[in-house]
Amino acid sequence: MTSSYLPVTIFLCIFFLSVNANEVTVGGKTGDWKIPSSSSFSFNEWADKSRFQVGDSLVFSYEAGKDSVLQVTRVAYEKCNTTSPKASYTDGNTKVKLDQPGPVYFISGTQGHCQKGQKLRLVVVTPRNSAFSPAPSPFDGPAVAPTSGADQVTSFFGVVVGLVLGFWALL
Repeated sequence: MTSSYLPVTIFLCIFFLSVNANEVTVGGKTGDWKIPSSSSFSFNEWADKSRFQVGDSLVFSYEAGKDSVLQVTRVAYEKCNTTSPKASYTDGNTKVKLDQPGPVYFISGTQGHCQKGQKLRLVVVTPRNSAFSPAPSPFDGPAVAPTSGADQVTSFFGVVVGLVLGFWALL
């Protein structure tokens, strides 16, 4: 009888441990992937105030056919080089899953937009309940903001529920 609970327990453990994955709109709640309208806004400053974890997804909103998102290397990011991107997106509502820790770089694929500030660099870290430590930041300034107490409570709750369900299934 207990073996019939095993698949359910495994599913629930995975669900609760992955509950921290987020979809993050680039630029904030009303953010659009476009040239910043003022010098007081920077995609990088926005990113520096956020924490990006493995499993999160970035959502880029822009006008399809008139702009694009290019995932690039650090050198291409610094030089606004659009010639050899790691990935290219043109659908207008791009969702990019952050699947490994470390720095990630994006620029606009439209000529001249990157030079006018339409570029983003961020650092992806591993979740706190992981055995791995975050990758060091390769650039100056704070790479990530600390998580709130609510995030830590959610992580703790997911782990506790998963463990309780796992032990319950074994009995």
